[in-house]
Amino acid sequence: MARTGAVTIVDGACSLLRALSASPAHRKMSPERYIAAHNRRDTGFMAQSATTTPVSDDLAWVLSDEPLTFVADLQRTFNARRIELLDTRQTRAKAILDGAELGFLDETADVRAGDWSVAPAPADLNDRRAEITGPCDRKMVINALNSGAKVFMADLEDASSPTWHNVVDGQRNLHDAVRRTITFENPDGRTYQLNDEVATLLVRPRGWHLHESHITVDGEPASGSLVDFGLYFFHNAAELVARGSGPYFYLPKMESHLEARLWNDVFTHAQQALGIPHGTIRATCLVETLPAAFEMEEILYELRDHAAGLNAGRWDYIFSAIKTFHNRPDKILPDRIQVNMTVPFMRNYTELLVRTCHTRGAHAIGGMAAFIPTRKDPEANERAMTAVHADKKREAGDGFDGTWVAHPGLVPIAIEEMTAVFGDAPNQKERLREDVSVEASQLTDFAIPGSTITEAGVRTNVNVAIQYIAAWLNGTGAAAINNLMEDAATAEISRAQLWQWIHHDQSTDDGTPITRERYGAIRDEELAKLVGDFPFAEAAALLDQLVLSDEFLTFLTLPAYERLG
Repeated sequence: MARTGAVTIVDGACSLLRALSASPAHRKMSPERYIAAHNRRDTGFMAQSATTTPVSDDLAWVLSDEPLTFVADLQRTFNARRIELLDTRQTRAKAILDGAELGFLDETADVRAGDWSVAPAPADLNDRRAEITGPCDRKMVINALNSGAKVFMADLEDASSPTWHNVVDGQRNLHDAVRRTITFENPDGRTYQLNDEVATLLVRPRGWHLHESHITVDGEPASGSLVDFGLYFFHNAAELVARGSGPYFYLPKMESHLEARLWNDVFTHAQQALGIPHGTIRATCLVETLPAAFEMEEILYELRDHAAGLNAGRWDYIFSAIKTFHNRPDKILPDRIQVNMTVPFMRNYTELLVRTCHTRGAHAIGGMAAFIPTRKDPEANERAMTAVHADKKREAGDGFDGTWVAHPGLVPIAIEEMTAVFGDAPNQKERLREDVSVEASQLTDFAIPGSTITEAGVRTNVNVAIQYIAAWLNGTGAAAINNLMEDAATAEISRAQLWQWIHHDQSTDDGTPITRERYGAIRDEELAKLVGDFPFAEAAALLDQLVLSDEFLTFLTLPAYERLG
């Protein structure tokens, strides 16, 4: 009989955890003992569940009572703080819109001045010179682990459309990858399995702002972050430790050190609950919001027992820059292609990130190269490869210890450019970059000399946003568009720029105003060019909502999630 999703954990589900939380024995609770205790129904421990959304038989074990009860405990313990922090985001955002300036925090000056370091990196997370990212579908997981990269970030966030099947199937695939039993057979008969040597696995759960409507706890939708983290940790933490590794994560979309503190408390609680030694979890934080750039040291400090580094999440950072100051006509950005990593505000952000990480003994990981190599246009391919080389050479020269790529064909370039700078050493964390000094105003001055808004830039934003949103609604979160592997950040930048240009009466470089009417005409023209079995019309309607609304919507994935059903 097929198990179904939409699981409701009712009151009393975590009575055993609560009973044990006051006892030292709780610290020795392994998944095996946890399950055995459930089976004995000790101290009234019972996960009573109601089901609404079908899940196939082969996925039923992912959602058995034990891991769901673990998730429910995390939800009950931490969700109220999560909601409070999301409210704090809104309060802070409103203050900025009302004229408050972003700056380094006075109340945490002692942290920035203090003499402290993060915990040393585990052996299998010390050399990170090339990291590949991608969603958690079965074939992708195998190919990424086999790619030759040092790290694979399996993405349950921006590169994944959170259909209920994708959420649960992703957990199954990660479980099998940890145990090296994962295989895949193509319809044409080709089979895929893991090599003897594979990349170290990291997992990115969803951000704090997202919920999982298919699991409710006490009548409320569960936090997507806690669902993704909780299921992966419960099923795999002990197995990873037994294999000489550990549960390693990437943490997205944080806006403050208080959000990092919440993650740290989740980690401490989860390790204690399942008898995993404190500090076994390691987390790399994506600095992909503008507010977080002012709290990098504080974020590392809050997670110092669990911190593995910071990553320059360049595309979401650009989106966050627009979002943070979306009402400011003096903060208009030009065509996305002109906002590269050498423009002043982006370079200041990345150099500060490297200095921060190396001062505190953490890894600094560079940004994404999203190009997909192609044989159809050798000249375009060569130009793109040259650009990737230059990008990775710049990052290595700036002091980064590793960098991201989206395609296995780019892994050798990343390794080559990083190795050219720090050779056989696993990283270059000894480069403290004491030459770097960044003022707060340098992070919020978005001036780019000689930049423009062009007709091509407007059209690209419309076209790419419609294509990506349509793919996302169709269940694909990592979409190949114009030889680039795009995730949600691309559509976020595109729709944010369109909103900004329209609402601040901008014109293209030929003097033509960017109006609602012009947007509508371009949208219709670009929509007419798109063919295939994708919900392009629905995607265009959602883009209209995002671009034409008087209110700037915080994340496109929130209204889009409501359309997934």
